[in-house]
Amino acid sequence: MGFSTKQQFDHEQAAGIGVLLANLGTPDAPTKVALRAYLKEFLWDPRVVEQPRWLWWLVLNGVILNIRPARSAASYKKVWTEDGSPLLAIGKRQCKKLQQALYESMGDHVHVELAMRYGNPSIKAGMQALREKNCRTIIILPLYPQYSATTTASTFDAVADVLKTWRRVPELHLIDTYHKHPAYISALADSVRAHWAEHGEPERLLMSFHGIPERYFKAGDPYPCMCRKTAALLRQALELDDERAQVAFQSRFGREPWLQPYANETLKQWASEGVKSVDIICPGFAADCLETLEEIGVENRDYFLSAGGEKYRYIPALNDHDAHIDALKQIVLELRIKN
Repeated sequence: MGFSTKQQFDHEQAAGIGVLLANLGTPDAPTKVALRAYLKEFLWDPRVVEQPRWLWWLVLNGVILNIRPARSAASYKKVWTEDGSPLLAIGKRQCKKLQQALYESMGDHVHVELAMRYGNPSIKAGMQALREKNCRTIIILPLYPQYSATTTASTFDAVADVLKTWRRVPELHLIDTYHKHPAYISALADSVRAHWAEHGEPERLLMSFHGIPERYFKAGDPYPCMCRKTAALLRQALELDDERAQVAFQSRFGREPWLQPYANETLKQWASEGVKSVDIICPGFAADCLETLEEIGVENRDYFLSAGGEKYRYIPALNDHDAHIDALKQIVLELRIKN
């Protein structure tokens, strides 16, 4: 492997500090062709699917990529906006606002770039943009509050792959989790309070996190523990008991057991028990996307209402709200102070 020759710099040039704001990713368009390319990159990541490569190659290329792209494209079309993918549009606003917030605190030598683990803008493109601005220190901030090998570690893998091609490797800082950061918890709690001030309080609050296979947890992934810690802190901030505010996991894929309880089954059970009103928040999602807007906002609503529920509301992700940007700023600044 040769080293990249694109870097141009002056040894006397002032060094900058870069922040790579990374999220999972999105297809380039809500089409079958675009979804096939996106899903192939996503589902071939060994961090995401831990199966023997030869067997998974057969399943992925022989079955999944011939069926799922069309279905996923139909779902993406429902949430696609004039600005494109919700996740990407929100990510661009987050990046712009965090850049401004850090500029006010650190000056014009700090640079923020957005990157997606799968799709565009890529991790490689984001890192290259920071290198071209002579960022000798780079902070990797994956927008996953709770660490998982399937998300956070995979992002770090992609960063490492990029750095293998650089002759000069920058000082690197990896933020692996912020699941219990006070500013993050406060932003979540404030979003719930604001929602309730406008719409009234429900009987139950469901805190839904993206799931992972149970065997990943048994192999040592701390993700569910961090999810439950976030939930406990949010419950405490809102002064709710364990019955009124509960945890569930969504977005399972395949036949093996995933983290439980499942969000859709929980909602069906609550409705069958006589619970009439529910609000759902997804604390693990830093930006609204297909899994929140379609799966939680539409599919799970139908489960609850069909089972006898009457009122169902999704509390939006923190997105580019000021409290969220301030929390991300604090996380970056605290890291710089420590180092």
